[in-house]
Amino acid sequence: MVEAYKAERTISAVFKEQKQVDDVIRRLLDRGVSRDHISVMGRNFQSETRIAGFISKRDVILGGLRSGAIFGSLFGSFLSLLTGVGVLFIPFVGPIVAAGPIGAVLLGAASGAIAGSAGAGLVSVLTTLGMPEDKAAVYQTRLEAGEFLLMAEVPGDRSGEYQILIESAGGEEVNTIEQALPRACTAGCNGPEDLSPEIRSHLSAEAQSTFIERYNTAIKETNDESKAEQAAWETIHQQYDEDENGVWSKAKTTV
Repeated sequence: MVEAYKAERTISAVFKEQKQVDDVIRRLLDRGVSRDHISVMGRNFQSETRIAGFISKRDVILGGLRSGAIFGSLFGSFLSLLTGVGVLFIPFVGPIVAAGPIGAVLLGAASGAIAGSAGAGLVSVLTTLGMPEDKAAVYQTRLEAGEFLLMAEVPGDRSGEYQILIESAGGEEVNTIEQALPRACTAGCNGPEDLSPEIRSHLSAEAQSTFIERYNTAIKETNDESKAEQAAWETIHQQYDEDENGVWSKAKTTV
């Protein structure tokens, strides 16, 4: 019987070049790290297709992160190997491509108070995950400069092995957080208390029930959190309108 992959720590590092990111992702996959536990962020992915605009704080509520396959065709095949890829606006950094579970974390931050508050940016998000502020500040600065941030969630008893792999692939400023990245409703939501605060704050009680119902149906069908969250937001967008405070609370009237 194959033992289930258990992510207990998150190793992060910055890379100067995209080809290094491509290489380390393939090496991590070959060494048994699940594709659902690898994240990458960057501003300067080489692409022949120019993306017109980016997803704003308001836009993220409308659809969620796109599939990796779409962005793989734009930025190289390695992004198609990862889950949940999108373009998000991060204060002080600007529009970035975010792939993997960190994208969902950033999506929640961008739709809630973290990215909306004055002075908040990637540093705020990373420190809430348990990263030292000085290291988070280095990551933000290097992303601004056009470098790439990779995060790999790994079993605790193999974290040393994976850290050596990342360093040997060119990873710098390596850091380890003693936990995996947070995930809302991994196996389905039992109630509003299971939703992240960022999602709850943008939904009325009725809309929360609608979100949970659609999310739970989609997670059973796809077993993919990113797709389930996207399906749930699409349903909210179809059935509700926003009020003046940005809360999806007004049920749409059908003629």
